[in-house]
Amino acid sequence: MAAPDEASAPRSRAFAVRPARALLLAAALLIPGQGLAANAADQLYERTLMTAADARCRLFATPVGSALDAARAQARGATLRSGASQGQVEALEQRARAKAAATACNSADLTTAATRVRKAFEAYSGLQRMTYPGDIATWQAERTSSTTIPLWRLSQPASFGSDRLIFGLAGRGGAVLSVATFENGVRPYGARLVLRDTVRTQGPYIDPRGGRNLAARVAPRSASLVFTAEAREESPLTLLPNGAKSGLAFRFPAAAAEAISLLDPREAVTIEFTFSGRDGEVVRKAYVEVGDFAAGRAFLR
Repeated sequence: MAAPDEASAPRSRAFAVRPARALLLAAALLIPGQGLAANAADQLYERTLMTAADARCRLFATPVGSALDAARAQARGATLRSGASQGQVEALEQRARAKAAATACNSADLTTAATRVRKAFEAYSGLQRMTYPGDIATWQAERTSSTTIPLWRLSQPASFGSDRLIFGLAGRGGAVLSVATFENGVRPYGARLVLRDTVRTQGPYIDPRGGRNLAARVAPRSASLVFTAEAREESPLTLLPNGAKSGLAFRFPAAAAEAISLLDPREAVTIEFTFSGRDGEVVRKAYVEVGDFAAGRAFLR
């Protein structure tokens, strides 16, 4: 059994006590994907500070505020991937929120920072598509939706053996779906979504010997939450993996989306498809990288 990852803190100055000038550092906020590796912790601090200030002082129109929150979530993931522990990230976020709470809404520094953030994120708030590459896999986010045709809003494809799936959020309501196609024509009667329980654990279970194998990035069953699919139906053609002519769509509880958002971006979730076998239940497992799921979900909002 692998032990929870206990990576050391990154060297970013954001983990030190921040001076009052921190508000003005918001001017350095970048559109997601630009320079995150170099100063992810700084960007997380600044974006968390401005998100908290917006919630209290109503600094931004909804599209800009949502864009800022999506960028905050992406910086959070980048900070964890850079080597920070969950505890260090939470402490950093708490300091940023405390700073925001202690700053008057009519502060000159806050007004200046808000103007610069607004200018930086106005264009980003109008984007309809974002790609969030991870260590191994990629999330594709699409703001476009339809009232008549089910479309993927946030999706990641995966293969397991000769079988394929797409997992993510679909439809206007963002239902948690797994759409799978099985090459040999067998049809599972059920599916389960298994992921680490963040309440009972202190961090991700990552086996360093696993390399790029996502199976080495999941928690043991005793430390996991299990969501059983609520529904099974024939998948609409618009949700099938590329080239597939048919497949099954499994819908999981809405609470699963929030549970995945709380995970470390380096870990994975497991989708178990259950079949009837001669000697009982037969399970086929697929793995999906958590990556920037939280950032993609915030982008859709």
